[in-house]
Amino acid sequence: MSEILELMKQRHSVRQYKDTAIDPKQRAVLDELIEEINNEAGLHIQIFYDEPKCFDSMMAHYGKFTGVKNYIALVGKKSPKLSETLGYYGEKIVLKIQGLGLNSCWVAMTHGKSKADICKGEKQICLIAFGYGETQGVPHKNKPLQAVCNYTENMPEWFFNGMEAALLAPTAMNQQKFFFELSSDNKISAVCGKGFYTKLDLGIVKYHFEIGSGRAL
Repeated sequence: MSEILELMKQRHSVRQYKDTAIDPKQRAVLDELIEEINNEAGLHIQIFYDEPKCFDSMMAHYGKFTGVKNYIALVGKKSPKLSETLGYYGEKIVLKIQGLGLNSCWVAMTHGKSKADICKGEKQICLIAFGYGETQGVPHKNKPLQAVCNYTENMPEWFFNGMEAALLAPTAMNQQKFFFELSSDNKISAVCGKGFYTKLDLGIVKYHFEIGSGRAL
């Protein structure tokens, strides 16, 4: 538990990458994890190595991406919960990437056409760029705890730990438009506000909360 929480603290968005190929052992770990997730969640997540064309576009340059040659396409069957589900499992992959000594960045619109095979009835929600970063990135600013949950001074330690982990989660444009509510019978509800990719963000944040709190949502 403490190991993955440490990865959450260490991991920051990185947009500039070195021209270094991903090690075969690291590839094998990521390939296996993605296969497991696709089987478990019925998703169609796909990983691409040594493919620079997707990020050699005007939009990618606008997003200040350089040297991106590896990315993961988050794809699944269209459903109201698809964005949230891909956010949840995508963050699991992102933290595994960090644990392998690599860097990553969630990418919504600032990329070119991916090589993903998108079948009928499926949708690509976004990409995750990854590789050996030129830097380790910088921490994002957080909202106060009171802004993202029904904070009280006597909240249970597990809920506080979950919220601390949730605040470490990456969100689109660092908007942190989520809110967790703990009821008197210890039930948790989590909702997202309106905005760009807030449903995807909610999935990412839920994964962090579950890891930090030790409680399933």
